[in-house]
Amino acid sequence: MIAYFDCYSGISGDMILGALIDAGLDPDDLLSELSRLEQGGLEHFDLAVSKVLRKGIGGTHVEVITAEAHQKRDREHSHDHHHGHDHDTLFRNLSAIEKLLDGSGLDAEVRETSRAIFRRLAEAEALVHGIPVDRVHFHEVGAIDTVVDVVGAVAGLRIMGVERVFASPIHVGTGLVRCAHGTLPVPAPATAELLRNVPVYATGVRGELATPTGAAIITTLAESFGPIPEISIERIGYGAGRHDFEIPNLLRVLIGKTMQHYSTEDGDAACDLVTVECNIDDMNPEFYEHVMDLLLKRGALDAFVTPVLMKKGRPGHLITVLTPRAALDIVTTTLFEETTTLGVRIQEVSRRTAQREWINVSTEYGVVRVKVARFGDRLVNVAPEYEDCRKLAKEYGVPLKAVYDEVKALARE
Repeated sequence: MIAYFDCYSGISGDMILGALIDAGLDPDDLLSELSRLEQGGLEHFDLAVSKVLRKGIGGTHVEVITAEAHQKRDREHSHDHHHGHDHDTLFRNLSAIEKLLDGSGLDAEVRETSRAIFRRLAEAEALVHGIPVDRVHFHEVGAIDTVVDVVGAVAGLRIMGVERVFASPIHVGTGLVRCAHGTLPVPAPATAELLRNVPVYATGVRGELATPTGAAIITTLAESFGPIPEISIERIGYGAGRHDFEIPNLLRVLIGKTMQHYSTEDGDAACDLVTVECNIDDMNPEFYEHVMDLLLKRGALDAFVTPVLMKKGRPGHLITVLTPRAALDIVTTTLFEETTTLGVRIQEVSRRTAQREWINVSTEYGVVRVKVARFGDRLVNVAPEYEDCRKLAKEYGVPLKAVYDEVKALARE
């Protein structure tokens, strides 16, 4: 599944959550995942989800409810720029937020992606204020609701089975915004820094349409910014911002499958794929993890490294990348920039794919997310989520394989 965020009215953390819930994300499933943050020391919170209208278009608004939420409701300016709660002082620097994430029961992928988003925020603030990253205090982005917005966006996409994210150019707004540092131009300096090398625009709408939190989330998750990719739309959601503007203050998300997930009658995938390969024998092996991660984030469908024996008996590595032709340029550029290769081999390929989706399976121990794969009308594979099974096995003191066996049996019923 892929998600495309249409940022015609900007983007913020709460708008992302609202769009995902409007597109079908179960708020209870999201809150259940987010409640794991309390294991890391985050104050108890709840989510207030409401249906609203923005210029005649319906959307979903999400607000984080804490003991001092009434103070936030009284503020007149941006969601992301006015978090001054006393109970948030523990979460106002990067190391404190990382400690919170590490102490939570969040899945490792959700935790590390959330960590990357907060690091982007810290690096942007450090550059703007001319100080080291470890001295940045998140006056605006360290509050409970922003922690929930960031982790909720990452966890929500994962719950919905979204594997790739794309976005439109970002509408940033115009004018001035008040924050802890005073009155600043729109986009705020940290937001502008986060949006480096991202297409942005303004149409004269006065207000802060793109916030630091929204900018950090989308620039961390999105592979590219441009027109809607070729997609078969299955779900549409609108996340509502707090204020009314002359345009609908809504973030739209389109969720669906690319053509590569659909097969012809004989099972051949209807897509345009290529493999890119290169042999390397003179690169620090520690770099491979970094290169694989970049390739996957920049559009590759798969990437792997194989040990090989090269000429004159030299040990080396073969990097193989499977990518849509549309991402071929960025994939080859990544290989040339990030590895020591001097050339790559490119071949057209075809493949057959099973249709994949995430489902929730209720067991005697609790709910477990399961990825199931179907080929035609047959269920061909069932893969329980490891972290969910591991958490339940620890809670109930039962063997991990026992949880796995029960989940797989129930998923096949």
